[in-house]
Amino acid sequence: MSSLSFAASGAALAAAELHLPALVADEVASRIFAQDHTLWGKDAESEASIRLGWVEAPAISAPLVEQIVALRAELQAEGVNHIVLAGMGGSSLAPEVITKTAGVELTVLDSTDPEQVRDAVKDRLQETALVVSSKSGSTLETDSQRRIFEQEFNAAGIDAKRRIIVVTDPGSPLDASAREAGYRAVFNADPNVGGRYSALTAFGLVPSGLAGVDIQALLDDAEEAGEILRDNDADNIGLGLGSALGGTNPLRNKIVIVDEGSGIIGFADWAEQLIAESTGKLGTGVLPVVADPNSPEVSSGAEDVLVVRLVSPEEEVDPSGDQVVLSGGLGAQMMLWEFAVAVAGRLLGIDPFDQPDVEAAKKAARGLLDARPEPVPANFTDGAIEVRGGDWLGSATTVTEALKALFGELSGDGYLSVQAYFDRLTHASLAGVRDQLAAITNRPVTFGWGPRFLHSTGQFHKGGPAIGVFLQITAAASEDLAIPDRPFSFGQLIEAQAAGDAQVLAEHGRPVLRLHLTERADGVAQLESVIAQLQQEA
Repeated sequence: MSSLSFAASGAALAAAELHLPALVADEVASRIFAQDHTLWGKDAESEASIRLGWVEAPAISAPLVEQIVALRAELQAEGVNHIVLAGMGGSSLAPEVITKTAGVELTVLDSTDPEQVRDAVKDRLQETALVVSSKSGSTLETDSQRRIFEQEFNAAGIDAKRRIIVVTDPGSPLDASAREAGYRAVFNADPNVGGRYSALTAFGLVPSGLAGVDIQALLDDAEEAGEILRDNDADNIGLGLGSALGGTNPLRNKIVIVDEGSGIIGFADWAEQLIAESTGKLGTGVLPVVADPNSPEVSSGAEDVLVVRLVSPEEEVDPSGDQVVLSGGLGAQMMLWEFAVAVAGRLLGIDPFDQPDVEAAKKAARGLLDARPEPVPANFTDGAIEVRGGDWLGSATTVTEALKALFGELSGDGYLSVQAYFDRLTHASLAGVRDQLAAITNRPVTFGWGPRFLHSTGQFHKGGPAIGVFLQITAAASEDLAIPDRPFSFGQLIEAQAAGDAQVLAEHGRPVLRLHLTERADGVAQLESVIAQLQQEA
C-alpha cells in the first residue's frame, strides 16, 4: 500500500479530533470517490458535478502512458530531446514538480516577460519540441508563446507542425485549431477535472513523460493512495489533513509549507495553487506560504499560522506545537492533497472547484491592452526605481519610506504578498527577499512570479479575506519582443497584466505598492540593498 504517513499536534490535532467523527459518519471519503457533487452545498452542485474526475485520474490516464512513451521515442529518434512547456497555472506547476523530482530536464515557459520568452526560444531550437497546454484552449499567455515558437521554428527551416504537441480539453478552441493546423499530436484531457486538480491527467503526464519521467510509476503511486483515501475511517490521512487545513478553531488561515527532505522538489509551489485557488473565496480561505525550515514563519508561534512539514518517509517525527507532518511519494501526495483540499472546502463552507475572482484580472488586462492608456505617473523616482502607490504613501520620497508605509498598512492578522513581474530564471535570487521581509514585518510573506501567480494565489488575494498588502515589482526589458499576428508585444502584455491586477486589487481595497525597475540589474541590486538595511534596523 501507499507509503503515506500523517501526524498532527496542537491545533491541527484538535481539528482532526473535532471533525473526524462527522466526516466518517457522513461517509465523506467514499462519497468523494463516488463523485457525489452534493457534498459542498447547493450553490456548489453545478460546478462540482463536472469537476470530480480527478478521483479516477490514475485509471483514466493509464492508456496515455503508452502513447506518450511512443511519441517520446519518435522525437528522440529525430534528435529532438529538449522539451519546452508553454502553460500556465496547473498545466505548468504540476509538470515542473514532477520533472524536477525525477531529475529530468523540462523548460517551463509560464511567463510573458520578453527576456524570459526570448531566452526560451533561443535555447537549442533545432532539438526542441513545444508542448502547448491550455485547458480552456484560449489562454492568452499560452497562445502568445505558441505563436513565437511557431514563427521561430519556421524561420529556422524547421517544420513547426512536427514540433508542436497540444494538450487541451476536447472541443476547446485550441483542440479544433490544432487539429486543423496539423500539429504533430493533440492529447485531450478529461474535461471533468479542473486545472489545479489536473496533475495526474494529460496536463501533468504529457510534458513530464516526453521529458523522460516514469509516469506509470507516478500513476501507480497515486492509485495506491486512492485505495486508502476512499475509506470512511477515523485513520484516513486525507480526512485528517483536510480537517487541519480547513477546520481549526479559530481558523489558522496561513498554512506554512516547509520541505525538510521529502525528496519531492518544489511540491509546495504546486500545493500553493491547489490550496489558494480552491479555498480563497467569499471572504474566507487559507493562504499557503512556501517557506524554508529556517524561515521566520516556521518558529513564529503566531496564532493564525499552521505549519505543515514534508519529510522523508524514512524519518520518524513526533510533531510539536501547531503542526502537521507528512511523508509519501509524489503521486500519493498529489492525490492526498487534492482529496484533503476538497474536504477542507466542505468544512469552510465553500465550493473548492470554482475560481470566481481569477477572471477579473484577465479582463482588466485585456481592457488595458485594447485601450492602451498612458502609464500612471510615478509618485516619485528613487535611483533605478519608480514608485507608485495610494494615498497611504503619505510624504514618502524614497523606496525605504514607501516600503515602511506599505508595512504600516499590515494588520495584526495580515500578510504581505510580493509579486515580481519579470524573468524568474535570470533573477531567481530576488526570491530571497521573502524571508527578509517576513523578519521585518513579523507577518507571513508570499512571493510569486507574475504572471504565473495570477493563475494560482491571485484568486485568494482578491476572493479571500481582505487582510493582504501587496508589493508589486515590475521591470523594463532591455528589448521588447513582438507577438506574431498580435497588435501588442510581450512587453505590453506583461505590463497590462501587472497593471490590470493592481487595478483589481485596488478596487477590492487592497493596498498596492508598485516598484518599477527602470534597469533590471541595478533595480534588483538597489531593492535588495534597501530590504537588507530594513532588516538590520528591525
